[in-house]
Amino acid sequence: MKKIAFLTSGGDAPGMNAAIRSIVKTCLHFDLIPYAIYDGFQGMIEGRGKVMSENDVENCIQLGGTIIGTARSKEFMTSAGREKAIEFLKSEAIDGLIVIGGDGTFAGAMLLGIEMNIPIIGIPGTIDNDIKGTDYTIGFDTALNTVVTSIDKIRDTASSHHRVFLVEVMGKDAGSLAIDSALCSGTETVLIPEETTDLQKLITQIQHNINLKKATIVIIAEGDDAGNSTVILEKLKPYFPDTSIRQTILGHIQRGGSPSAKDRLLATTMGNFAVNAINAGETNKMVASLNSQIALQDLSEIGKSFSEFNDKLRLLSEFE
Repeated sequence: MKKIAFLTSGGDAPGMNAAIRSIVKTCLHFDLIPYAIYDGFQGMIEGRGKVMSENDVENCIQLGGTIIGTARSKEFMTSAGREKAIEFLKSEAIDGLIVIGGDGTFAGAMLLGIEMNIPIIGIPGTIDNDIKGTDYTIGFDTALNTVVTSIDKIRDTASSHHRVFLVEVMGKDAGSLAIDSALCSGTETVLIPEETTDLQKLITQIQHNINLKKATIVIIAEGDDAGNSTVILEKLKPYFPDTSIRQTILGHIQRGGSPSAKDRLLATTMGNFAVNAINAGETNKMVASLNSQIALQDLSEIGKSFSEFNDKLRLLSEFE
């Protein structure tokens, strides 16, 4: 093992730069050559990358996003696209590849590993925290803090005007951001993809708060089975003709911002662990955080996680 390439792919997540910094510094410690591929698998196809030095990663640990760019590549999912990527990796004499991203990134990396017979290590980086096999993904804690801070501010207005606010957060397939932000912000009503939404129960909860002249905040994961906040708003309007119901879509502010201390620490530890693992001959593994310990999981078994959140939902129901 002489030259290790790395990339970020899919949606960006705060803490990716901390992982990149850790990979570069660990490689240099072991006299390995760290090679950054720009803009994910699409950059690999287009042959864009460079050998990284310590100077390249100075003063980046506090930055959101990813300094080497990211992208989603449809071309990479074709045989012709992967052939171009493999030619590029061979031309640069790459001995191993570390990928930072979600389940789609890992699926693409495993295809590459099979077709090129190159060692692959994955690092989970997504604000949705929806990767099976790890308790936490890079970026989730920062996004959670962003959502909670936003809801705290919205509550000020909701309380002053006795209004109903629908707050939409990211999570097409997973409700981690929604349910954790509900618990952290004192919000009892949350709609997540993992649970079937009971519209009548939601209406009853809102009416109860209106009768008490309480502020009502409903947190909605964008992938909820009953629809996103726009759809839910239209469903509620006929039941509350005299009530001001406002909608807030937090959108991409959840992705950005300086990573939290927790995300910086997680990313730094995972980046170091990934380099050590691939240098020791490991392949087709994901670096995971399990019970506050860093470990390796089989990449072939990794996919999206569809947690039931039983304990957290029980908490919320008992606070209603």
